[in-house]
Amino acid sequence: MATTPAPTDSMSRPPGTRSVLRDSAFLRLWAGTTASGLATWALPFVLGLAVLQRELGAAGLGLVLAARTAGFLAAVAVGGVLADRHTRRAVVLWSALAAAAAAPLLAVGLGRSLLLMTAAAALAGAGQGACRPAFQALTAEVVDPGRRQQANAATTLAVRGSTLAGPALTALLAAFTDVATLLLGIGLLWLVAALLPGRGAAAGAQGAPRPQRASFRAEFVDGIREARRHPWFLAGLGALTAVIALGYSATSVALPLISRDRYATEWVLAAAMTAYTVGALGGALVTARLRPRSQGWAALAGLAAYGCAPLSLMLPVHPVVVIGAYVVAGVGIELFNVPWFTATQREVAPDKLARVSSLDFLVSYGLAPVGLALIAPAIQAFGVTPVLAVCAAACFLVPAAAALVPTARHFGRPPAPHDA
Repeated sequence: MATTPAPTDSMSRPPGTRSVLRDSAFLRLWAGTTASGLATWALPFVLGLAVLQRELGAAGLGLVLAARTAGFLAAVAVGGVLADRHTRRAVVLWSALAAAAAAPLLAVGLGRSLLLMTAAAALAGAGQGACRPAFQALTAEVVDPGRRQQANAATTLAVRGSTLAGPALTALLAAFTDVATLLLGIGLLWLVAALLPGRGAAAGAQGAPRPQRASFRAEFVDGIREARRHPWFLAGLGALTAVIALGYSATSVALPLISRDRYATEWVLAAAMTAYTVGALGGALVTARLRPRSQGWAALAGLAAYGCAPLSLMLPVHPVVVIGAYVVAGVGIELFNVPWFTATQREVAPDKLARVSSLDFLVSYGLAPVGLALIAPAIQAFGVTPVLAVCAAACFLVPAAAALVPTARHFGRPPAPHDA
């Protein structure tokens, strides 16, 4: 594993003596990451408003969102290699600028050219995908090890808070402006993400030119080899993928159906999704300070808690039970996410961190559309209850199996006393 970079002024202080929220370098990175997360969330919502206003058809919406997903998946692996080859700051800059450039193209194509919108959506997805591993690696450069869990929790709080408040804010703005202007606003958010973060402490050494540079494929394979050095990472990634592809996909399809058919109201759907986000906010607050002795096991238990969501949809229970289950699922997902990101930043070799992070996003996000595509036909063939039962069982059992893997108990080596 590569050695830790020499400390700068912000890293020379004993860990924990100063809140990460008082660190200007992190605050710039936090604001940029938050802007990118808000822009990522806002695009499908704004395009949905375009469908409501008949500026875009339902089939067109599906095509544009599929193009964005394809762009994300194509760029995330490339972005990981680039972020390990060059400075992470440069990759954040150019990928976010690409996403920003896509926004006016989407606005121009709205109601005029579906082909232009599809190409622009692919560009937006590529920018989003390329910047994700770079942001992850840049956090490890900007924040010292003892405060990274607090930093990851703060970022999660901002993203979840945007998800909670964003729909109301966007709907309010839509009452005073048109969809094209909202799309341009998304471009401005990407400009903030591009320009605001600063350079990391290790950027100069990490981005130095190499005498002999391997091919993209060789460097990505080298990242895979680094991931394979960490059994806890492979096990956790498998558990996360199973929960997203089965549990999250099943509830995404089944919750609207059950809200309509069982409870005869859209209120249950809206309340459950809001409860999930509120639970995630609570989970992020807890993980900002929580340091369990067996952090990996605690994180995997949190991930398994998502199984409460499909389990609550299996039986004709009171809506309050469903809403409570979604709160538990939201708390659990952040009890996993924050320690997972922190452990990856701690355990993976710094010069391969972006590539390993890109593998994380590529597998977990890449298989999610497959799950969504298969769940609906499975429900039609076997019924809602059997499919939900299988998915709930997978949510509980796969993380439990991952916990049995060596090094999974602590997500790597046990934390040093100053990390606890």
